[in-house]
Amino acid sequence: MTPYQDYVYAYPHKTAYRPLDPRPRLRDIWAGEPRDALFHYVHIPFCEIRCGFCNLFTRTGAPAELVTRYLDALERQASAVRAELDGRATFVQAAIGGGTPTYLTAGELERLLDIVDLPGIPFSVETSPDTATPDRLAVLAERGATRISCGVQSFDDNEAKAAVRPQKRVVVETALDAIRAAGVPVLNIDLIYGITGQTDGSWLASIDAALAWRPEELYLYPLYVRPLTGLAGRETPQEWDEQRMRLYRLGRDHLLAAGYEQQSMRMFRRADAPSLGGDDYSCQSDGMVGLGCGARSYTRGMHYSFDYAVGPRAVRGIIDDYVSRPIADFAMAEVGVRLDDAEQRRRHLLQSVLQADGLEKALYRKRFGADVTADFPELAVLADRGWLADTEGRLRLTPEGLAWSDAIGPSLFSPAVRAAMAAYDRR
Repeated sequence: MTPYQDYVYAYPHKTAYRPLDPRPRLRDIWAGEPRDALFHYVHIPFCEIRCGFCNLFTRTGAPAELVTRYLDALERQASAVRAELDGRATFVQAAIGGGTPTYLTAGELERLLDIVDLPGIPFSVETSPDTATPDRLAVLAERGATRISCGVQSFDDNEAKAAVRPQKRVVVETALDAIRAAGVPVLNIDLIYGITGQTDGSWLASIDAALAWRPEELYLYPLYVRPLTGLAGRETPQEWDEQRMRLYRLGRDHLLAAGYEQQSMRMFRRADAPSLGGDDYSCQSDGMVGLGCGARSYTRGMHYSFDYAVGPRAVRGIIDDYVSRPIADFAMAEVGVRLDDAEQRRRHLLQSVLQADGLEKALYRKRFGADVTADFPELAVLADRGWLADTEGRLRLTPEGLAWSDAIGPSLFSPAVRAAMAAYDRR
């Protein structure tokens, strides 16, 4: 079994979503849902380039006119969603992602933040080295951004080229200097391991280069070669799994020795990093309201979004459709998946056990009235392999279990979700 099957960042995955017929009204979906501690996600589907490993919903080279039309549509959607929720939605945490939100100019970022209106709410923004310019960063800092996440991937120019991410180290360093100068409290740097030509030494050199900026957070991602991406079709050596696992362990140990704490297989946080609030939000039990054509929203019983694609032609079609929508269209859900009680339990398990803190058994019992190990007897297999430990009232992945997170997560998907994902027509 390969340890690198899939990255479980949400459950169910969007490939399990299907068109909703009839389309439900948002006010009906949210009726009776708690709304006092929500997450707000805003999606900007534009990038200056498409990296070879990227399977995100994004398009490159969007003209200024399309960006304007997208912001117009986002404003219509925000107005419709507020009306459907009767203005009763309290956000305690937010993120602007993509794509690359800083593809927008400084003026467009001002307009975006006027539309989403996040006063006093901790929020994160994704950026790239090419677009992390002082004028854009100044807007984000002045409007209260608390976290900037920069996708560096590698400080080695040859590795960046091999990952189909043409960038120069000098551009990366200039961007990181600008982010630090802007004074945003938390800097996150993304790095990737498993790139063709990458060695133990070059991987540790990239990590050390990142540590020079003392980032509050570091994400270490294994490289995946996925369908419809720039790297798709390239052969990978049989030893690739061994290489990625070795580099993961090297990076993990290096960051632990440097004073970082492991939050998940991917996320490492500096032990003395500031707490920025938003702790009232719990991804296991609280909902999310998304804006933008690639944003998902969810309640306890329904996850919904717009159509999803990876291929450039299909993505462009979905964006063109989104920007032409009248305001009334945004009052209804488009595609989604309904979560019965069993799927809600499974989602809680996945969103908890893949984190280093693990799953609190008493919280699970309080919410669902059952013991988690009785609901999921397959957890015993993980324990037998030495991947899962039951200590102090929590189910936690062991260090070896965390290393195998990308195999453990998919193994816990329900048969129904697996079938829906397998039947998805990739485009």
